Amino acid sequence: MVKKLKALRGKKKLMYEALRSQLGVVTSACKLVGISRQTHYRWLREDENYKAWVEQIPDITLDFAETALLKQIKEGNTTAIIFYLKTKGKQRGYIERQEIDTKITSSNITVDDFYQAYEELRKEKDTERTD
Repeated sequence: MVKKLKALRGKKKLMYEALRSQLGVVTSACKLVGISRQTHYRWLREDENYKAWVEQIPDITLDFAETALLKQIKEGNTTAIIFYLKTKGKQRGYIERQEIDTKITSSNITVDDFYQAYEELRKEKDTERTD
């Protein structure tokens, strides 16, 4: 489990807070703290506690964006409402286009079945031509 933030000391703690405030943008956070990007990435490689805290930031950023979106929806922003329905309301039919799953699962059709169907279609075509 992730240790308490108190375990991060000095500039690492400042960097974590800067990353949160900058929504995960490393360059901006490094400038605020006064360290290089290389230092940040070295800390990620060498300090598992720091890495664990930094890995939470994308979820924090997503929460921030979702909160802002929901605020816009509450204010009646039509574009935000449409976006939300297109992304979260797909199961209820809020889609503009049909999505087709083209993945092939298991099939009981053999190569012989395929050739037999092909021959039947070819015979039908030949019959149509002679009529």
